[in-house]
Amino acid sequence: MNNMTSVLWIDSAGTVNPRDLNAFKKQSIAIVPACLTQVSEHDFMTADVVVVNVVGKSSALKELLAKLAAYNLSVPVIARVPSDNFDLVIKTMRQGALTAVPDNKLAPEDWRQIFDASEIKSNSSKSAYVFADPVSRNLLALAERVASVDVTVLLAGPTGSGKEVLARILHDASPRHGGPFIAFNCAAMPENLVEDMLFGHDKGSFTGATKVQPGLFEQAQGGTIFLDEIGEMSFHLQAKFLRILQERKFMRLGGQKLIDLDIRVIAATNRNLKDAIVERTFREDLYFRLSAFKLSIPPLRERTGDIIPLVEQFISQQAGQNLAMTFTPEAEQSLLAYPWPGNVRELQNVMIRAMVLAQQGVIDTEHLIYDDIPTIESSDLSYARSLADANLRAAQPFYSDNAPRETSVSKPIDQLSDAIKSSEYKTISEALQASRSRDQAAEKLGISPRTLRHKLQRLREQGMPVTRAYAR
Repeated sequence: MNNMTSVLWIDSAGTVNPRDLNAFKKQSIAIVPACLTQVSEHDFMTADVVVVNVVGKSSALKELLAKLAAYNLSVPVIARVPSDNFDLVIKTMRQGALTAVPDNKLAPEDWRQIFDASEIKSNSSKSAYVFADPVSRNLLALAERVASVDVTVLLAGPTGSGKEVLARILHDASPRHGGPFIAFNCAAMPENLVEDMLFGHDKGSFTGATKVQPGLFEQAQGGTIFLDEIGEMSFHLQAKFLRILQERKFMRLGGQKLIDLDIRVIAATNRNLKDAIVERTFREDLYFRLSAFKLSIPPLRERTGDIIPLVEQFISQQAGQNLAMTFTPEAEQSLLAYPWPGNVRELQNVMIRAMVLAQQGVIDTEHLIYDDIPTIESSDLSYARSLADANLRAAQPFYSDNAPRETSVSKPIDQLSDAIKSSEYKTISEALQASRSRDQAAEKLGISPRTLRHKLQRLREQGMPVTRAYAR
């Protein structure tokens, strides 16, 4: 198995906890527990197999198969039945279950054999979205309802929270799922290029326009266009975009005829557009056009139930088939306690670093290098030092093991800037002491000699004991 098999585990109370089933990961099995009443179309779409508990004359299997039929999906179903109820085994098979297994506790190796015998394989083409936290599941359920109605949607949420992921779900769950999904970042290009990218141009409309070039609006015909960072769109372009939303027609640059549009517009922003309206940087009429339905994505710190499933997903995606990686309970607690100012994107970066540093295949707290250093009060001094020490530990393999290490600095750390300065000073000092020349030290640090010279000069000006030999 190159990829992890995704199992949707249906239980009458949703009592199967994925954290209690870590052993399944050794067999490349990811368990997602749920009650039947909570299961959405998206849950079925992302599952490789559904396991359902069937007890006595329970209608759980029948209801499950009815749901699958309503969604027009064909996901294999395995029924867990009491081992002493042979009649129920036959009944489940007749109803449409792929196979039946006893409801006694089975080891992960047993489940792997069952999946292999039933020829159930991971489908890497399926979307690997995570909605484990109750807040996220409520958002997903609302998004699926909105998807069925062809209205313009505004997604609001902090950077890295997963706005484009939700936009793709809105498209995939909509009647337009067979059409194109075109994504564009409004802040990625200058205004003159943005207009050409969105509207396209006709032949001869400007120097170098040797052929007709359809814009992104035209390319999204019959599907969805996702406009990220809509708050960065220029005021001039906002007026043109508003007209398109109102009339559902547009004209290419240099063109002479209107083109009818059949697209769904999903916009996203990490800004407060109401504040932008007050500041006169965003049009109020455009805001109300875009927010026919508004979905707000909470930051990761407000949906902590997603953190561990996301970590498991990142490990599965990055580790590859020949590398099994796990994480300790202490690492898990550290991940859950961290506030994640960079949201899902920062979590992915932290896990990539941890996998690089965890050479034994077990991720511990010492391998978690966070991007953020919080404001430090006197009681938080040890936390600041632990962050600085973690960065030094990550850098130590690149320096000579015989190099002398400095154990302290002359100036006590009592604020955030001091913590950063101390960490940089120690790293640079170790590199200098382990090198024959300043050029060699700069190479070890991954910076140019000129940059190293400036850093040394700045540290000396800040009162750090940098010797003249190194400061030259």
